[in-house]
Amino acid sequence: MPKFSTELPEPITLKQSIGPSFILLGLALGSGELIMWPYLVSQYGLGIIWGGLVGITFQYFLNTEIMRYTLIWGESVFVGWRRWGRLIPAWFVFSTVIPWALPGFVTASSTMLNHVFPFLDIRYTSVFLILLTGLIISAGKTLYKTMSVVQTTLLSVGVPFVAILTLYMAKGTDWSALLQGLVGIGEGYRFLPEGIMIGAFLGAFAYSGGGGNLNLSQSYYIKEKGMGMGKYGIGIKTLLSGTHAHRIDGRMFSLSASNLSRFARWWRLVCTEHLLVFWGIGLLTILMLATLSMATAHGVSSSGGLSFFFKEAEMIGLATHNLVGHLFILVGALMLFTTQLGVLESASRIIAENILLLKHDVKDEVNASKMFYLVLWTELAFSAIFLYFGASEPRTILTLGAILNSAAMMVAFFLILLLNRRLPTVLRPSFARQIVLLTATLFFMYFVGQTIKGAL
Repeated sequence: MPKFSTELPEPITLKQSIGPSFILLGLALGSGELIMWPYLVSQYGLGIIWGGLVGITFQYFLNTEIMRYTLIWGESVFVGWRRWGRLIPAWFVFSTVIPWALPGFVTASSTMLNHVFPFLDIRYTSVFLILLTGLIISAGKTLYKTMSVVQTTLLSVGVPFVAILTLYMAKGTDWSALLQGLVGIGEGYRFLPEGIMIGAFLGAFAYSGGGGNLNLSQSYYIKEKGMGMGKYGIGIKTLLSGTHAHRIDGRMFSLSASNLSRFARWWRLVCTEHLLVFWGIGLLTILMLATLSMATAHGVSSSGGLSFFFKEAEMIGLATHNLVGHLFILVGALMLFTTQLGVLESASRIIAENILLLKHDVKDEVNASKMFYLVLWTELAFSAIFLYFGASEPRTILTLGAILNSAAMMVAFFLILLLNRRLPTVLRPSFARQIVLLTATLFFMYFVGQTIKGAL
């Protein structure tokens, strides 16, 4: 078929569609799920966990609307926004580089490894891990296949382990607190406890899923999976398979009865896949790790950093065997490494494409693969130098990045609302979905404002 066919391809099966959401989920597990929500729960109990439910639900609607656009056009949302002018690509370069420049996840991963294996120097381990992420991303035939296989494999190890451990450690009171927390009932407070740092809560909220601009990379994964009009697009090749110039724009299918029928089936498919994988597994992981923190580290004085996490491991070791506690730390390190892998890949995609969109028209032929690897290895070099000369405390890095990403998410929700409202009437999001996107925009606007106010 020609690249710019006006016929929408026939939908694939649900089983065949599995993949894109796993890549995005890999971005999530090591940030809000593993560190931020468990830390807040260790300090304030499960009464705040409603934020995790709301946060990942907001992101579900954002991500599916991103997929709506790519199913219809066969291009990323960034190409769609570029048609409005060069200002938006400039924003996405800035708002992706700044929050994601610091390699906080790999620093935390190295800190965990050092806790189990003290002979491993944190600095040198961090440099090794950051370079390892680059080698993994650069291997294979296509970038999408590499990321899909790696993320799915790693997640299949981490998530079941956490679930089994939580079921073993949690008591009836912990599960009761979880149920109450989902509706905002805490220990002596409703929704937010007195004295909580709004910035820390906002960070956890933003990382209840991908976080920041990284959610927008779902456009790439849908396209390179060959879903909808993405079937006619060209994905990023790895260094081993070579690179070449091509157009990155797509074309919308004709509004025939057959195409509209196929789109309805595509839409049900991507919503179902994302609900099961991203929302379902993601929410389960948030709740399991939060409940585990409640059962093991709640009420225990924390000296900062990852001390709450190591307290969890200690209590797990006492309740089971010391080896299990160490295994919990190693699984945590693996999840953080998975997150760093996904962050580098996703951020590099976004930065690279938006640099190209700044320099070129959407119809120009560009070497997207070459630009991607130029950005990726520039990021890796910066990260390696930063880590070698001494990184700051991991949770501080992650929290600062999360606040900045919250502002980026506020913009992303609003822009996707505007973009999809320009689609033909029959393909636009429903009124209810538009209300959800607007509500999320206002929610982030309020909490970002409160965070800035508190800082000042």
